[in-house]
Amino acid sequence: MKTIEYLSSPDLRPLFLPAIVVVLAIGVLCSLVSVVVVLRRMAFVGQGISHAALGGVGLAAALGLMNSSSGTLGPAQFGVIVGFCMLAGLLIGWMSKRAGGGTGPGHVEPDTAIGVVLVVSMSIGAILLHRFSPRGVAWESFLFGSVLQNDWTSAKVAWGVAIASVLWLAIVRRRLTFWAFDPSAARAMGVGDRWLSAGLMLLLSLATVTAMQLAGVVLATAMLVLPGAIALALSKRAGVVLAVALASGVLGGLLGVVLSFELDWLPGATIVGVLGVAYALALGARALLARGGARAKVHA
Repeated sequence: MKTIEYLSSPDLRPLFLPAIVVVLAIGVLCSLVSVVVVLRRMAFVGQGISHAALGGVGLAAALGLMNSSSGTLGPAQFGVIVGFCMLAGLLIGWMSKRAGGGTGPGHVEPDTAIGVVLVVSMSIGAILLHRFSPRGVAWESFLFGSVLQNDWTSAKVAWGVAIASVLWLAIVRRRLTFWAFDPSAARAMGVGDRWLSAGLMLLLSLATVTAMQLAGVVLATAMLVLPGAIALALSKRAGVVLAVALASGVLGGLLGVVLSFELDWLPGATIVGVLGVAYALALGARALLARGGARAKVHA
């Protein structure tokens, strides 16, 4: 097997092993968030935030931080881009009033808020990059990473973000689960959904930018949607859904990486393909279970 050969070779191991570690971290980071993303219909919020990152890159250029031609983000660059995307996420949440469910004259539909923030952020980024970007620096490399480009420093960053995110989710897990599965009842019971919504937008922004820079925008988007979709297709029980989403993200990412090594396919695209197949199988299993339940009722 090529995977064993890559991981056992002293020359190849530093290239391929960090990629596996990063994928596992992104699986943990994004899979748990994806459950809330799917339940709250926030899939395209991640898309908007990922494109808004261009504004963060432009701001980093204006601050004189884009002085590397390697495409690797330093702590200052990463902080500026993440901060910009967090502000964009909070702005989307505030404009759409998702937390409050507003329908008054000032209410803006979520898709409109995403579109407005997306295009304005990209415009700001384009203007700032045109004015301040140093020559010879490919700004695209600061946005769209590749799994195989990661080193052990990237792996440490990925796991640091993943652990911090899991800790926050563990602290608010009861209220967040209640709010995600039944927002009306949660609001009636006095659960503070405004700060939960704001915290989720910040976490979604952090997860999106981290996964996008380390693994590419396609894989980041898939990881923020498909594990949760797979889990919710198989169960509606909160504990089961979270466990299945986590298993889907981690095992799907690991299987995708192994298949990409064996077949010489692109890792990100292969992982997305594996998760897509898993989702199709989950939908098929749900259909079979529903048909079996209908037949049991008829015979009863």
